[in-house]
Amino acid sequence: MQSRVALVTGGTGGIGTSIVKQLARMGHRVATNFRDEAKGLAWQAQLRDEGVDVALAQGDVASPEQAEALVREVERQLGPVEILINNAGITRDSTFHKMTAQQWNDVIGTNLNSCFNVTRPVIEGMRDRKWGRIVQIASINGQKGQYGQANYAAAKAGMHGFTISLAQENAKFGITVNTVSPGYIGTDMVMAVPEEVRNKIVAQIPTGRLGTPEEIAYAVGFFMPDEAAWITGANLSANGGQYMGW
Repeated sequence: MQSRVALVTGGTGGIGTSIVKQLARMGHRVATNFRDEAKGLAWQAQLRDEGVDVALAQGDVASPEQAEALVREVERQLGPVEILINNAGITRDSTFHKMTAQQWNDVIGTNLNSCFNVTRPVIEGMRDRKWGRIVQIASINGQKGQYGQANYAAAKAGMHGFTISLAQENAKFGITVNTVSPGYIGTDMVMAVPEEVRNKIVAQIPTGRLGTPEEIAYAVGFFMPDEAAWITGANLSANGGQYMGW
């Protein structure tokens, strides 16, 4: 496989870190963004100790201006972005009748608007070069909904709407656009949930366990090779069988 330049947003998180490592193992030159410089540099140093060299660019993907600036910084360090993984995401959970406009806007901004903010500065270059891979990291809760997550579910469902529209527009330019929708993954955030609550979640998963970040990273990697060039506009559910919708 030819080495490409890959940008993973939110790459310092649990799933993001595994995606970064997966793409690096596949031979790609990988970058991610950070907001806290000290944390970003510590994360970069840890990966270097593991033999993974990752470029960093500062920027909040919820801001169009900062998103474009971080893309330009990645281009300065590594070259044009050929692979984009829109992975950045946050939660601000609340039942809707108690949800504030700030909670709604924060989640829509980081999880959904970021797809526009980061993809817009790279799409024209991909079209010019006649090659590109774009993957959105959505969620099982964007497919089935979730109590207390109207903002999150709306954003994650919107990510796949973005995927299928962009896939149609760019198929003839050698660009594939797909979605991966993880189920419940054993990240630090999920493992911080009380054990009795986690047990109830696991009881709803046919495989009988939480997923791993590495399994989501593998799903992302599936879309990268030239052999996957005929797969576009797809949603790959990686949830242990918890949701089996079309």
